[in-house]
Formats: sequence, structure tokens, C-alpha cells
Amino acid sequence: MVYFFYLRWLQLITICVVICVIAFVVSAQAERVKNPVATFSGLDKINGRMITFDVYLNEMYQFGALQVTPRVCYASSESEAARSDGFVEVNEITLDRKIQRIFTGWMFADSPGLNAVEHPIYDIWLKNCKQRSLTPR
Repeated sequence: MVYFFYLRWLQLITICVVICVIAFVVSAQAERVKNPVATFSGLDKINGRMITFDVYLNEMYQFGALQVTPRVCYASSESEAARSDGFVEVNEITLDRKIQRIFTGWMFADSPGLNAVEHPIYDIWLKNCKQRSLTPR
């Protein structure tokens, strides 16, 4: 009988610990803010030109022979360290005028070398996600 109560007590403690851990993990996760504008930097390796450009979500921006289309762009809340990440698609217009997908995936502004587009002529990486842009739609 005492063994039964001990097992029940152990189960109850285990459940309480699991609930506390889950609550801690959920509260510790950064609140991600969805932004309508992604800011990129692009480098043309032929002429050494480097530019920064804003692109609205689901719209395409052409940088040289590359077409950049951000699908989603998240930033951390203002109460936390600045971190931005976005899901991006990049197409290349080939010499025979065909469109070829060269990148689909997540880019992280705080680790630009992790998933930047490294093309023989162009490099593109995510710099920031923001709410507004001076670039017209």
C-alpha cells in the first residue's frame, strides 16, 4: 500500500516537473515579429559595387541577373537582442533567358555567411527585417 502511494507521489512530481520545464521553455522563446520588408545587401564582384536594398514580402527585386523574393521576414521583439531571419527565394536569369532557381531557404542576418547566396558574380545576404521602407511598392 505504501509502495502504491510512493509511485503516485513520484508520478505527480514528474508531471509537475515536466509542466514547469515546458512553461519555462515557452516563456524563454523569443517573440518573433513578422515584418513586411526585408533589407538585403548585394555585392557585384565584377565592378565591386555593393548596395543595400529593401524588398516587400512576396515581391521581386532584380539585382543584376538575380531575382530576390522574400517570403517571410521575422525580427526579435524590441526587448531582446536584434535578430532577423527570413525565408528567401533567389532565381538567376541565364544567358539564354531562362529562369533557374539557385536558392530557397532561410537567411539569418546575424550569420550572413551561413546561408548567403554566393554566386560567381553576385553575393546577396539578409541584413534586417523592418516594418517600413522608403522604397515605394
